[in-house]
Amino acid sequence: TVACGNSSSRPLSFCLIGIPGMEDIQHWVAVPFCIIYILALLGNFTILFIIKIEPALHQPMYLFLSMLAITDLVLSTSTVPKMLAILWTHNREMGYHTCLVQMFFIHAFSSLESGILVAMALDRFVAICHPLRHTTILNTVVIGRIGLVVLGRGLVLITPFPILLQWLSFCRGTVVAHSYCEHMALVKLSCSDSTVNRFYGLMVALLVVGLDVLAITASYVLILRAVFRVPSWDARLKAMGTCGSHVCIILVFYVPGMFSFLTHRFGHNIPHHAHVLLATLYLLVPPALNPIIYGIRTKQILQRVL
Repeated sequence: TVACGNSSSRPLSFCLIGIPGMEDIQHWVAVPFCIIYILALLGNFTILFIIKIEPALHQPMYLFLSMLAITDLVLSTSTVPKMLAILWTHNREMGYHTCLVQMFFIHAFSSLESGILVAMALDRFVAICHPLRHTTILNTVVIGRIGLVVLGRGLVLITPFPILLQWLSFCRGTVVAHSYCEHMALVKLSCSDSTVNRFYGLMVALLVVGLDVLAITASYVLILRAVFRVPSWDARLKAMGTCGSHVCIILVFYVPGMFSFLTHRFGHNIPHHAHVLLATLYLLVPPALNPIIYGIRTKQILQRVL
């Protein structure tokens, strides 16, 4: 039994149980989560520090990388400290509005990260297809506007989530079978008609991920077409090598994210603890791996770190 939470149309708090079915060992599971979080903090702060102090890195690709690092720091920090408290100290209660704020940050900054990956794909397209005008096309003003558009999109699309949730009655209880406040996990606790919530959540996911993946795919189709027009194999490999880090980050972010999204709605035969673990790693692994991928594959950053 879980000794927290209260059933009502507007509960005072929710009770997050961590990883369902693994309560006896979840304090051990929290150890690698904590290590990954520390790596994410160290890696992203290092990336931001190096880009700030190194004038040669004040280029479009690294400015977008700075945006990605800030997004990863906010995304992981809005989730992991409370998650570790749940798994280690059984401090499972989270205030109603605090839970909605956490949910907003998770979904808004996931959308922001997806948008930044599109911007980085655009940067690679301009760098390879229009190398002489790269810094002219993507100057600091344009980069700032792209960042504001991506941020604005996330805020506008995700703001209705907590508003729509406040229309629901949570008479099925307030025990959230998850390690953080996730939109669909909260919707499933409602005994009200949640058709609008489910439809809007599905629409936002398809709109954000669908359009972003389409834009990234279009960018790389144009990049490949430009690369294969180059007669020299060495030049082709060098051009594609500049895209390698970005492709790795795309796979790390989208593959587990899509799997988590699909299992939440359609994977009824998948054990719930497996889904929660995957959803947790989806918020932890990209922030930890992104600086490592760019740190290893980018000579300027690696040399500065060493």
